[in-house]
Amino acid sequence: MNEPTRNPAARDTAAVEVHYPTPLAPVHAAPLLPVQPGAIPAVASVVLPDGRVVTGYAVSPTQPDPVAIRPVVSRTAVNVALGGVGFLAVCGGLLLLTTFITALTALITQLIVLAAVIFGGWIAVQIFSTRPTGGGNTFHIRKATFKRNHFNGQ
Repeated sequence: MNEPTRNPAARDTAAVEVHYPTPLAPVHAAPLLPVQPGAIPAVASVVLPDGRVVTGYAVSPTQPDPVAIRPVVSRTAVNVALGGVGFLAVCGGLLLLTTFITALTALITQLIVLAAVIFGGWIAVQIFSTRPTGGGNTFHIRKATFKRNHFNGQ
């Protein structure tokens, strides 16, 4: 679609050359006769289609290095699975840790409230008790008068 901009007049005037491939002349080769030797000779001879004979040592095909046996499950999948198991273990531990911290906070709060209730009760008993305490002086004033800012007690 996006053709480079060209001069259309120059394109029309330029000669276009078309090259067609030319076929090669057929080569009539001698028929190939397969011959199976009884045993592999130390030196092998091969007859080429044009009649030439090539002689050389038989070379056994090279065997590629054995490929390491691949496990049924790839190492990456095993690592991902182990990472997931580890993550779940950590999440469980964190959940237990947060539960423990929450329970400890509730326990401390209850202990503070219990101490406040007990201490407040002790203070209330001290204030509102009618029994005499062992210390201090007790005065029983029955008839007293103040005259000219002077106390006259009987």
